[in-house]
Amino acid sequence: MKLNGSQIFVEVLAEQGVDTIFGYPGGAVLNLYDELYKNSDRIRHILTAHEQGAAHAADGYARATGRTGVVLATSGPGATNLVTGIATAFMDSVPMVAFTGNVATSLLGRDSFQEAYIEGVTMPITKHNYTVRRVEELADTMRAAFRIAQSGRKGPVLVDIPKDVTADSCEFTPQPPEPVRTVTHFDEAGVQKAAAMINAARKPLVVFGGGVRGAAGCQPLRDLLAKAEIPATYTLMAAGVLAYGEPLNLGLLGMHGCYTANKAVDEADLVIAVGTRFSDRVALKPDTFARNARRIQIDIDPSEMGKNVPVDLALVGDAAYILQAILPHVQPARHTAWMEQIRAWQKNDYKPVDSDTELKPHQMIDEICRQAGPDAVYVTDVGQHQMWAAQYLHHTKSRGFITSGGLGTMGFGYGASIGAQVGLGPDARIIMLTGDGSFHMNLNEGCTAVSYGLPIVTVIFNNQVLGMVRQWQSAFYGKRYSNTDPHRRTDFAKVAEGFGARGYRCTTPAEFRAALADALQQKGPSWIDCRIGKDEKVLPMIPGGGDINDIIME
Repeated sequence: MKLNGSQIFVEVLAEQGVDTIFGYPGGAVLNLYDELYKNSDRIRHILTAHEQGAAHAADGYARATGRTGVVLATSGPGATNLVTGIATAFMDSVPMVAFTGNVATSLLGRDSFQEAYIEGVTMPITKHNYTVRRVEELADTMRAAFRIAQSGRKGPVLVDIPKDVTADSCEFTPQPPEPVRTVTHFDEAGVQKAAAMINAARKPLVVFGGGVRGAAGCQPLRDLLAKAEIPATYTLMAAGVLAYGEPLNLGLLGMHGCYTANKAVDEADLVIAVGTRFSDRVALKPDTFARNARRIQIDIDPSEMGKNVPVDLALVGDAAYILQAILPHVQPARHTAWMEQIRAWQKNDYKPVDSDTELKPHQMIDEICRQAGPDAVYVTDVGQHQMWAAQYLHHTKSRGFITSGGLGTMGFGYGASIGAQVGLGPDARIIMLTGDGSFHMNLNEGCTAVSYGLPIVTVIFNNQVLGMVRQWQSAFYGKRYSNTDPHRRTDFAKVAEGFGARGYRCTTPAEFRAALADALQQKGPSWIDCRIGKDEKVLPMIPGGGDINDIIME
């Protein structure tokens, strides 16, 4: 059948199973939006306040559901406003397809109105990107974009579509979606060697990252830990894969990880790294990271092997398949002396002090977990509150913690919360944790949550300063607080009401308990402004370039 480019656009989206798209209209994409209007019964469009919010929403949708997030923006500033969201998804390996409009092909390269070379701009932050110059290429290009986004190490793909391509016509043949290409092959000899190394270890440790969550490798990982009694620690991107309080769960690793996890890495004789790239927030001092250990690295991306920390054995492939292959060759074991040593270290882990009168981050998070229940999904912005969330949330599922890890994008949280709520449905409980600094960046998406009646509960850890940067200034810059006290007088409760949301203000634990209980009953969005002390710190902390010997505990 003969269809124009806009009709092909919608047909391929439907063919790929897309039921939701986030975006913002403009001149270059008017033909696409007209066709989306005609097909609103097939594909739901969520209009955000800003294109960056739309990109973060598509990202949050993908992280919460495992499906590909889709975002659409117009040319020029619309397209460039997606860049931060695309880079965020790229750094955290999130499957997303971004569609941008552009000026007609005859106007490309002429500095036309709202023209930007978005293919070139996004080349370093996408798995692949395209500019479609002929309508005959549109369908197959879109299909390739969805295939690439979900194959191997997942990530974002961009497709730029000039306006004349959306109007031109050609023959269109529907096709079923291609199955996701999973990396099922691996080095069998390497698997045998890994199992032998595990069997010989007296002080083994697993370090796992977001690749385990993305690879659906959670259960094989748990099986390995249980069979050989191997303790485990995780990066920020893998919070929730192991349940809070599990005996073999040592907690968060790295700069703001717990003492025991960092000490275990330093003392282990074997470190098995699964789906993690040894980032500079985990291996703060690469030369001495796991210095007493042999190192096995399992990752789907061959470029990550030994990139940051040298390894003794590299196994390339999907973590789930490799772990399942290793398991039959691993002997059941108990490492009694090693676990006793770990329990002794745990007595030295940092323990925050409670208060009956002041709001303390760890107590707030305990209360949130108690009231929100085990099925809640937690989304964060970036800063101190993000680290407190990673340290104290009672995670119970692998997709229950959504945060910007690699890029560290302030302002990520509200858009991502919207995407998660839309993806999981109105009955899902989405809790967004943010700081006043991060929230000021994209609180404009409050209008989006109100427009669609999304019952997102936002808890603002409001210390009225840029807390994480200020903490560094306290520790390393002689308390010279350069531009970290913005002297803002924002009343978030009133701003919430201005948007049409429910607003609360809390200064004591009792007020917070009552506000949270009421917010959880609301049908639409709510914001809880929680005043915490500006000198509250994220502890423990290992300075960049340091190791366990440099840990700060007070």
